[in-house]
Amino acid sequence: MTSLNNLECVTLFVDDLARTRAFYEAVFDARPIYSDAVCTVIGLGGVMVNLLQETEAPQLVEPVVPAASSTGPRMLMTIRVTDVDEACTRLRQSGVKLVNGPIDRPWGRRTAAFSDPSGHMWEIAQEIAA
Repeated sequence: MTSLNNLECVTLFVDDLARTRAFYEAVFDARPIYSDAVCTVIGLGGVMVNLLQETEAPQLVEPVVPAASSTGPRMLMTIRVTDVDEACTRLRQSGVKLVNGPIDRPWGRRTAAFSDPSGHMWEIAQEIAA
């Protein structure tokens, strides 16, 4: 049986490709692996993130209809950092508005959350020493 535990790419349907690409380049210091008129693929720690113009989404998921970004978040992607507070300072300096945090969570993590221009939620997290 072929294993299904090797995540290669996450595709995010975006409202404004140019604005979202600029956000990812600034916030994540990411450079495109591939780019054309409707998508930009960046690498984040061994996983590709495909920023796809939302008009192209239906062909990938039909017959399901992609939800509008205005419906709210349906997933949260987490990036591990060594210092959440330092990362939050950097995010704020880049013009990113935090949704919440930094917060010490009962499951042993200090976290903060923010969203990209299309409403995709990101979290930064560090392990809290026991």
